[in-house]
Amino acid sequence: MDGAIVDLDGTVYRGETLLPGAADGVDALRSVGLDILFFSNNPVRDSAAYATYLTELGIQTKPDEACSSGVVTTEFLRENHPSDQIYFIGDERLQDQLRGSGVQLTTIPGEADVLLVSWTPTFGYTDLQAALDVDESVPFYGTDPDRTFPDEDGRKVPGSGAMIGSVAETIGREPDAILGKPSETALEYALNRLDTDPESCLVVGDRLDTDLLLGDRAGMTTVLVETGIADSNDIEDSSITPDYVVDSLGDIEAVLSQL
Repeated sequence: MDGAIVDLDGTVYRGETLLPGAADGVDALRSVGLDILFFSNNPVRDSAAYATYLTELGIQTKPDEACSSGVVTTEFLRENHPSDQIYFIGDERLQDQLRGSGVQLTTIPGEADVLLVSWTPTFGYTDLQAALDVDESVPFYGTDPDRTFPDEDGRKVPGSGAMIGSVAETIGREPDAILGKPSETALEYALNRLDTDPESCLVVGDRLDTDLLLGDRAGMTTVLVETGIADSNDIEDSSITPDYVVDSLGDIEAVLSQL
């Protein structure tokens, strides 16, 4: 092993609180020489913002060690729709990322060449109407499939997937692509950032259907932590069987000793 993709929400922290043992778990990964890429499906922060946030929580992180579904989406649009007008439904922080990277945005649905949907706490009826006003022939993308994510108290709250699903139901078609984990776009981005191949990479996360599915499809070693969305009771009903299950990231040394 020479690389590790580590989820954030529900794995390293919950809300604004570092999970017990998380810093020790990161130290353990680094101590055996693994390059780490912290990868969140929460799209609102870019690499620099996530690095700053983790450092403030006590985990020293450089910008090239962090990314998100928002970062992957921004790069995808820059490469595949460099001059297209994007109608965006989502949070202002991701909107700023898109604009800052040169992605062209429009506030007029009828002028859109692309429809992009993501998480926003203000999602509502006007967003559904705007999506209906976008020409039905244009590509429709979502940032990530996470239907829920855990808040500070561990309560599930609606995520991007809930908003993408609402738009899909309203306009009568599924997204052409959802770009965060576990997509091939996200996989390629992560492996390029780590400069490694799947067989040499570990993936650690709290979701079977995104974090671990990303690794399982590619042949990575997969580790489920039980501090977020899924736990060992969910494995029986899942198509994904983790290689390892640990209580928390702080227990990752038990995995490393077996590799």
